[in-house]
This record gives sequence, C-alpha cells and structure tokens, in this order.
Amino acid sequence: MKAARIALLVALALVPLPAAAEMRVTDGYLDIWNDKGGNVLQMVRRRAELARSSRPIRIRGVCDSACTILTTLPNACLGPKLTIGFHAPRIPGTTIIPPLVDQIMGEYYRNGIRREWFGGWNRSLSINRISARESVRLDPQAKICKRSKRPGRKK
Repeated sequence: MKAARIALLVALALVPLPAAAEMRVTDGYLDIWNDKGGNVLQMVRRRAELARSSRPIRIRGVCDSACTILTTLPNACLGPKLTIGFHAPRIPGTTIIPPLVDQIMGEYYRNGIRREWFGGWNRSLSINRISARESVRLDPQAKICKRSKRPGRKK
C-alpha cells in the first residue's frame, strides 16, 4: 500500500504545469496573473522559490487549484479583484483523488481557509470560488494588495 502511494506521488510529480499562468514584473512587484494551478508538487517547489525571493508578489485575476497554496506566501498580497478556486486535487483527466496530495496542500492553508479545505473543499470535484476579500475574512493573515500609485494619477 505504501509503495503504491509513493508510486502515485512520483507519477503526479511528472505531470507538467499548464502554461496558462502569466508572470511579469510591474511597479516592483512580481505579478502572477490567471494561474489555473497544475501539478501540486511542482507548485510546492515554485512556492519555495517565491518565498526565498525578496520581491513582493501580487496574485491577480484568477488563482485556481494548486495556485491557491501561493496565497499564504509571506511576501504575497491578493489583488482586490482576484478570485480563488479550491477543489480536490485530481489525477489529470480523471475524477480520481490521489491520496496525500490534499494533505500536502492543506499544510499551506491557515485559519478559515484551512477549516474549509479539510471541511470538504479537499474532496470536492467542483470548484469552490471565493473573492480576495472573502479569503482575507477567512484568513486574516492574508493581505489585499494596496493600489499602486501611477504617475499622473490623483489620490
């Protein structure tokens, strides 16, 4: 049984991330736009790299699936119009929920988000969407990004 779980986790680690997410530097921030998620173990590695970065990170647009573990980065803020989507991790193209992967993801969540995750989002085949403001309500440690001041713009 343990060997089967390890083999499954190794197989999941080999699935590539989708190329849909856009990353760009704007106003001194690393902006992550419209990240649909992907392989959880690869996202864990990406999260570790971003955490080591001294650059502030803004998560904007849509952050679904594995991307959601980025929302608790100490150097990240949530765009005010961000929508965040949680669902059970699945083997791509199936409804099979692999063992342990939801536990790995859950280790990165805090407070009410963590309660919701282990309360059912981690087993849900449909996406559970929340706004950035709802995310902060559930996890007061999360931050909404301050509006950046643009040249020629009045307060």
